[in-house]
Amino acid sequence: MKEKELTSASGYLLFGLGLVLWVAAVFALIAKAAILGILLFFIGLILLIGLTVINPNEAAVATFFGEYIGTLKQNGLRWVNPLYRRRKISLRARNLNGQKLKVNDKMGNPIEIAAVVVWFVSDTAQAVFEVDDYQKFVDIQSEAAIRKLAGSYSYDTIEDEEASITLRDGSGKINDMLEHELHERLTRAGVGVLEARISHLAYSPEIAGAMLQRQQASAVVAARKQIVDGAVGMVEMALAKLSEKGIVHLDEERKAAMVSNLLVVLCGEKSVSLVINAGTLYN
Repeated sequence: MKEKELTSASGYLLFGLGLVLWVAAVFALIAKAAILGILLFFIGLILLIGLTVINPNEAAVATFFGEYIGTLKQNGLRWVNPLYRRRKISLRARNLNGQKLKVNDKMGNPIEIAAVVVWFVSDTAQAVFEVDDYQKFVDIQSEAAIRKLAGSYSYDTIEDEEASITLRDGSGKINDMLEHELHERLTRAGVGVLEARISHLAYSPEIAGAMLQRQQASAVVAARKQIVDGAVGMVEMALAKLSEKGIVHLDEERKAAMVSNLLVVLCGEKSVSLVINAGTLYN
C-alpha cells in the first residue's frame, strides 16, 4: 500500500457557515419553527464535524468504512467528508536513543553497544496499515540491526588483524552500514532513516580489564619495535659515517662492541651511566 494525497477544501468558510446555521437554528426555535431549527442545527453540525486542523509537519490518514481514501497534508483548517475517519501522524524527525545491548562480536568477545537513530515517517499509508505499531516496529528492528552488525564485525584489529572494517572504525563505514541496514528493515513500515550512529561501544565488564592489558601490551610492543628500528638505522648511519670519513678503522669485534653500546644507549628506558675504560677492548 502506497500513500496518496487527499485533496481538501479550506475550512474557514465552512466553519463560518456552520456557525451561521447554528445561529439560524436558534432563531428558528425561538420562532417556534422546530423542524427547521433542528434541520439547520444538524446541517451545521455536519459541516463542523468535517473540519480538521493540520499542523506543520503533520498529516491525517483518512479512511471510509475501512477503505483507505488518502492522506491529508495541507496545513491549516481544512474540511473533508464528515464520514471520513481521520488519524493524525507526526512527520517530524524523531530520536531513538537505543539502550545498551550486550552481544558477541565476530570473534565471540562479549561487548556492549548502543546506537542513536534519527527517523521519520516517510509513507503514512505504510506506517498505519502495513505494521501494527510503527513506533514499536522501529524500536525492535533497530535493536535487531545493531545485533546483526555487532555479530558481523570484530571489535578491533587486535582480535582480527586481517579485518578491513571493525566496530571501532573511525572512517564512518560502520555507521553507514548501520544506516543502510536500518533503511532496508524500516522501509516496509514507511519509515525513513536520516542518521544512525554508534553512541556506545565497549567491552563487557568481565573482560574489559583483560582486554585493556592486551591493548597496552600491544602498544608497548609496537613502540618498542619502532624504537629498535630507529636505533638500528642510527647505528648503521654512524658506522657508515665513520668508515666514509676514515676517522677510525674498526675490526669486526670492535664494531660488534660499538653496536652493542649504541643499542643500549638508544633503546634503554633510563639514562645510561658512563664507564671510562682505561684499558683496551682486549685487556
